[in-house]
Amino acid sequence: MDFLSSKRFVTTALVLLVILNITLMGVLWWQNYVNQRYQSVEITRFYSGTSPRGGNKLALTDQQKTAFRKLRQEHFRKTMPAVQKIIEFKKEMISEAVKPDPDLQKLSAIADSLGKRQAWLEKDLALHFHELAMLCTLTQRDSLKKLLSNIYTVRYQKMTLWKGRPHREDREDNHRGPIPPSAPEP
Repeated sequence: MDFLSSKRFVTTALVLLVILNITLMGVLWWQNYVNQRYQSVEITRFYSGTSPRGGNKLALTDQQKTAFRKLRQEHFRKTMPAVQKIIEFKKEMISEAVKPDPDLQKLSAIADSLGKRQAWLEKDLALHFHELAMLCTLTQRDSLKKLLSNIYTVRYQKMTLWKGRPHREDREDNHRGPIPPSAPEP
């Protein structure tokens, strides 16, 4: 009897195909459902990588690099609890905001707490920049100032501009009417 036409071969092939199918379905399930829990990013430790933006522009000595790294680690350790608290407040604010009848006083209190913590972070960041500047020579301070200004200018420009879209003043959506004016700055 020919092996390819026997029932044993067909049965073995079917069993192997079923096992392979179950294995592949398990891998797909793992990729789509189990792996999604690990896709959020949480900053849990300080990372000191070489930045292509400006580490070389400052021309730091080895001693300055060590002092910079130490100051950055201390700053990270000091501010991380506040950053984590801000994340908790934002989650709480979102959960309150999506309720059918949100408590406006609670939202206002959360926003005030967020503002206070954010203000503290900004003040601490400015003091951190001052500590870094004290380690630099005068020419390095100028380079540091340009570097920091560039980082924040670029960051906020990216946040406020949409590429390929006209500015707010120039655009009206015909089906929605004019765009409301921006909220007044506090």
